[in-house]
Amino acid sequence: MKKLYIVKTNQDFEKIISTKNCVKNQSFVIYAKKNTLPYDRFGISVSKKLGNAVYRNKYKRKIRSIIDNYKKHYNNSQDYIIIFRKGGENKTFKELEQDFLFLMKKQRKDI
Repeated sequence: MKKLYIVKTNQDFEKIISTKNCVKNQSFVIYAKKNTLPYDRFGISVSKKLGNAVYRNKYKRKIRSIIDNYKKHYNNSQDYIIIFRKGGENKTFKELEQDFLFLMKKQRKDI
């Protein structure tokens, strides 16, 4: 994922989360907000409560991989914040992928 497509700043995270436009399941919480850019941006968060930096980065890489695999399915000028939850720890990559895609479909219907 290119740096162009990443939400980095704390202000951006707060703006997106403050819209309270979210969908959730056992593995993820996804917040969304319209942006004025011609592309989507993603922010990924994994809590320190779940483990050390190595563990958190492992799950961030998995989530980025899922985003890259399905990028063409959600090109609608939105900013997304994806928060990984404790319930997703024991799931396989395929199960995480299914959970993510389900929430993205649900999120697009809500908008």
